Amino acid sequence: MDLGGDLTALTAATVYAVVIGFVFVECALLVGVLLPGDTLLFAGGLVAADAARGVNLGWLLAGTLAAAVVGECVGYVLGARMGMVVLRRRRGRVLTPANLAHAERFYERYGMLAVIAARWIPWVRTLAPLLAGAARMPWPRFLVANVVGALCWAPALLLLGWLAASTPVLRHAGLAVAAVVVGVAAVGGIVRWRRAGPAGAVDRAPGADG
Repeated sequence: MDLGGDLTALTAATVYAVVIGFVFVECALLVGVLLPGDTLLFAGGLVAADAARGVNLGWLLAGTLAAAVVGECVGYVLGARMGMVVLRRRRGRVLTPANLAHAERFYERYGMLAVIAARWIPWVRTLAPLLAGAARMPWPRFLVANVVGALCWAPALLLLGWLAASTPVLRHAGLAVAAVVVGVAAVGGIVRWRRAGPAGAVDRAPGADG
């Protein structure tokens, strides 16, 4: 599986839509834990470095930044509406007790910094804004952490891919690593999904009916 090759086979408009859309979903929705946001950003930088593809690095950077910030804002709102009790009692293929417990410990230990650092940690990246909303982190603090985290994450990976494209060894190594990581993530997601089975997408929280 060659992620960079897959992207270069697409039109410039489709590359924008795929990279920006995946970043938004990964940051906003629970199903985002199955998406390889880091490697997709790196591959997007590789594609943008090829002038023949017509993908502008500046537009791609602006779009991914916006998607990362808006995505986490959506996650925060969803977390605030569900509440911590509902999150803890939720059962499904994606939000498993183990994944939630790990993210919750990370969030409780580092607070505002967790929202920033979580950008670099798969699974936690998706759950951190949900936990921040459920725990009622003050909106101004969350927004600052959200923006700072996005600025540190998306540009770094896009630029790394863009710079790697000019060095053949780094380009091939990067594509190989991206392909392996995406493949492992896809297989791991499928295995987790199948093991979880249809057992209970949601356990209702006490008093949830209000």
